[in-house]
Amino acid sequence: MQAADSTFIIVGGGIAGLCAAIGLAKLGIEAHVYESASELKGIGAGFGLAANAMQALEHLGLKDEIITIGHYLASYNILDQKGNVLAEPDTKSISRKYQQDNFAIHRADLHQFLLSKIPNTQIHLGKRAVSFERVGEDIRVYFADGSHAYGQALLIADGVHSQLRQQLIPGSTPRYSGYTCWRATIDNSSIQLEKGTETWGTKGRFGMTPLVNNRIYWYACINTEAQNPVLKNWTTKELLNNFSDYHTPIPTILSETKDSELIANDIIDIAPLQQLAFDNIILLGDAGHATTPNLGQGACQAIEDIAVLMDELQTAASITLAFQRFEKRRLERVNYICNTSWRIGKIAQWENPFLIGMRNFCMKIMPNRMKQQRLNKLLSVDFMQINRNHDPGK
Repeated sequence: MQAADSTFIIVGGGIAGLCAAIGLAKLGIEAHVYESASELKGIGAGFGLAANAMQALEHLGLKDEIITIGHYLASYNILDQKGNVLAEPDTKSISRKYQQDNFAIHRADLHQFLLSKIPNTQIHLGKRAVSFERVGEDIRVYFADGSHAYGQALLIADGVHSQLRQQLIPGSTPRYSGYTCWRATIDNSSIQLEKGTETWGTKGRFGMTPLVNNRIYWYACINTEAQNPVLKNWTTKELLNNFSDYHTPIPTILSETKDSELIANDIIDIAPLQQLAFDNIILLGDAGHATTPNLGQGACQAIEDIAVLMDELQTAASITLAFQRFEKRRLERVNYICNTSWRIGKIAQWENPFLIGMRNFCMKIMPNRMKQQRLNKLLSVDFMQINRNHDPGK
């Protein structure tokens, strides 16, 4: 591929878009990021960077610096409402497989780090992409403010609500999972949380993990209708009442959270797609395979996308060929993650006491190898080797 002759349009300034801009620059490809927000500050709270994401970041030359802003996670257990262990994933064996560790990181910290690697002249804010058209072999993208951008390739990385994806694939609208989620990042000085856990109970799930700079990231998921007008206005008072009989330190975490720190969102994804590459257009991250957060793989898969895409762009004879080969390497994996995460979410959100009792009993007596089955299929393979074709002419 003649990198010097190509300009790539990246729509979306999230993790996938920013990583793509950094990776393309290393290949000598000019890329411009167009983001709908007027400011890039990493809205959200914390998330996990599992060993597979750290491997992808190493391929992109970013791992060593990101480790300094991430919190090392030795484990992440699943607990019942009383705090008893239901599952203790063997993340250490997976870390040994990848020779990588697991980390938790705040979205804003990662965003600021990625932005620091990209020249300001290549970041264009306040640009909400609404449509595109092909002009010969090239692409023109139109924005809500009436402007447009022109390039030889289009990387769509503007998230689950992407209008450009829906132009490519009509009907690929987000679907609601059946539960909504509250998140916050708070101070850890008095609580001194040391381990990350997720609790499955009768009134919803509650997850928590420490972050760097003595902070805690927590989230709570409750079953409800989409856009529930009552729960939409819940404060920490209502959340504390809901989770008051959950094990410590859950009530304490909620009591120390300010209402102003709460972020609430319905949990959505998109049904698995059958195509990610469309000639010189490609879908990346949540725009191509948004998943519920039950496997902690949303951001991880976005970063994997970029590592694989850069690998293909280095060897393919054309942009179109690189994108086709990317799709071949990624589609089955991301669809497996989406489907598996959806199913786990349904089981984790059970409210029926009898079903919960059966689930918890089975989880406690189930052999570890069976508990690890889904995790192993996800993380025990080297994603960089899946369907890899070293012949650039094919």
